[in-house]
Amino acid sequence: MAFPAILTIALQVLLLLAVSCNGQASQAEWDAAYAKARTAVAQMTLAEKVNISSGEYYLSRCIGNTNPVASINFPGFCLEDSPLGVRLASNVSAFPPAINAAATFNRTLMRERGVAMGAEFRGKGVNVALGPMMNLMRAPAAGRNWEGFGADPFLSGEGAFETIIGIQSQGVQATAKHFINNEQEHFRTTSTSNVDDRTQHELYSIPFLRSVQAGVVAVMCSYNQINGTYACENDKTINGILKGEFGFQGYWGATHSTAPAVMAGLDASSTIIFWQLFFGTALVSAVQNGSVPESRIDDMATRVLAAWYLLGQDSGYPPVNFDSHNNNAADDQRVDVQGDHKVLIREIGKASTVLLKNVGGALPLRKLTSIGIIGNGSGPNSRGLNGCPDSQCDDGVLAMGWGSGTASFPYLITPLDAITARAAEDGTTVSSTLSDTDLDAAATVATGKDVALVFITADSGESSTVEGNAGDRNDLQAWHSGDALVQQVAKFNKNTIVVVNTVGPVVVEAWIDHPNVTALVWSGLPGQEAGNSVTDILFGAYNPSGRLPYTIGKSITDYSAQVIYTSSAAILPIPYSEGLFVDYKHFDAAGITPRFEFGFGLSFTTFGYSKLEIQGTPHGGGVPPTGPGSSLSPFLHDPIVTVKFTVKNTGSVAGHEIPQLYVALPASTASPPRMLKGFDSVFVEPGQSTQVTMQLSKFDFSFWNVVTQSWQVPDGKIGIAVGASSRDIRLNGSV
Repeated sequence: MAFPAILTIALQVLLLLAVSCNGQASQAEWDAAYAKARTAVAQMTLAEKVNISSGEYYLSRCIGNTNPVASINFPGFCLEDSPLGVRLASNVSAFPPAINAAATFNRTLMRERGVAMGAEFRGKGVNVALGPMMNLMRAPAAGRNWEGFGADPFLSGEGAFETIIGIQSQGVQATAKHFINNEQEHFRTTSTSNVDDRTQHELYSIPFLRSVQAGVVAVMCSYNQINGTYACENDKTINGILKGEFGFQGYWGATHSTAPAVMAGLDASSTIIFWQLFFGTALVSAVQNGSVPESRIDDMATRVLAAWYLLGQDSGYPPVNFDSHNNNAADDQRVDVQGDHKVLIREIGKASTVLLKNVGGALPLRKLTSIGIIGNGSGPNSRGLNGCPDSQCDDGVLAMGWGSGTASFPYLITPLDAITARAAEDGTTVSSTLSDTDLDAAATVATGKDVALVFITADSGESSTVEGNAGDRNDLQAWHSGDALVQQVAKFNKNTIVVVNTVGPVVVEAWIDHPNVTALVWSGLPGQEAGNSVTDILFGAYNPSGRLPYTIGKSITDYSAQVIYTSSAAILPIPYSEGLFVDYKHFDAAGITPRFEFGFGLSFTTFGYSKLEIQGTPHGGGVPPTGPGSSLSPFLHDPIVTVKFTVKNTGSVAGHEIPQLYVALPASTASPPRMLKGFDSVFVEPGQSTQVTMQLSKFDFSFWNVVTQSWQVPDGKIGIAVGASSRDIRLNGSV
């Protein structure tokens, strides 16, 4: 493997967190789980209690396993990647990653995806699924952006919330990661993310807050330092924010020492490399020499076991039936856990596809005589279905990025195959070339065809270098000279439709205004049903409803933050000096016109907005973060403002509209001009109308007051805007 599996969770820390929140687990259920755990711990030796938090890598069957304790029938935890499916296993599904789930703006699909993934993890005997990932798309070229839910904290929080509820409904422990400020791959273990208090609260912590509200039972630390202290040992973020303000009832871990870290609150570590270095016999010795009291070990073991009991993993949970390291082929029973998940995968692929340009009704495609298909991104991987370990190549249709956030494809439907099959129904002739660089072949295929479909890509991933890109992308350009390929096709065909499979924003200025480029379809990373999903859009079997979960600028310099690629410092400072102004918030505040704004997406129909009603008032005042989140809970949950409006399908095709609600705080707060605080996906028949209702809590109108250390609802008028994107505002009001 070019990217050794041993590094996939190196320098990360598993935090199994006992949280009762939002009805996902009652306090009575937690109390019962803790009672069972205390009884079990009372029967264990010191070595057994240490084993609860220690583990192994080389002899394990999962990406990591904690040690078993036979005396209480504890088999140990199987920990396995990834956020889009069971990594390094056979007969599993390759789901669309979180960035495409976010592009649906559809909570139902987000949760159903979590349920399906949870079922597959459980079916393989995995106790702890190492996902979802929810770090924000701060720098648009950052390598792991596609593993998360995009650039906005509210959208990312909703994606995390629904995914976690879905996964844990199957009795699988979800893992919110990476806590926190892990927004680039370069120097990720030797950098410090320097983030001010307000920005930390209002942006980067929000998805983790929503994870707590969903009842997540595991959190994984980030690799980096935060303001000079490693995330896994950072008192401000762990004890101050996560446990104190958000109200965690559980425990956390660190990787940089034994006694000092344990005494600072370390409870369990998923850092495979350091399990035996800092845990195991080293931790036993620390107790024996008096560095760590045994009562602390009791607490650690109790908290880990409580999470195990809470999700019912102590009774009837399937044993591990695969071997992610291929240590023993006989250990892989090849249990098929896919069920009918391909149906959901295709649905998410369709719902996440964003139509960005459509001139003169170029789409959907109607009965044609001929179609030309151009580009490597339309076909199969030349090295075979899973020919690149952890998808570490950009060869064929791009359905996921690379690294530990991947899963093996059980199959992969290519656009070339799906379009060819669909065209055959109409008797349409299909010609193709799978070369990105043979411009003569591209011209030949494009010439004389009713439509030319050109596929371009842009890839990224974790750590490893692919085509000169070391995890993070080097820029925002299409790979394989994609701009030149589009320009060549457009020279020879007046109906050129571009399909982009990408991990994030791609600059399209070289050809977007070309008169022969009639449509742009943003397919993102659709998973194993990639070809079928985009074909459903192209031929009108599905009315596109995807919306951009990030902004597409005209230049990489339009964005407020960039990956830092070079450094000679022992610890690289990464200044988050842009503060709150990330993605569309920066574009809005700086007056920069994007090519396509956050939340944008076209449809085959049109929608009208009317009848805005706003009921209630947020009032003023603040809420100090005291207790274990007790005073914060009603501030977060209780609806105090109700917004109603009507959406009408004014066109001739049934479809989904994605209404979005943005809040504008008074200028005195120095907040971004507009912030997403609500969205929905509503299906409307032609000529019909539906009323949409969104409810807002005090939290939705608040900002973090660094002086009082509280969430504060400001005095003055607060704007409420409803529209079809962050810049296509249809209705305005205020409270």
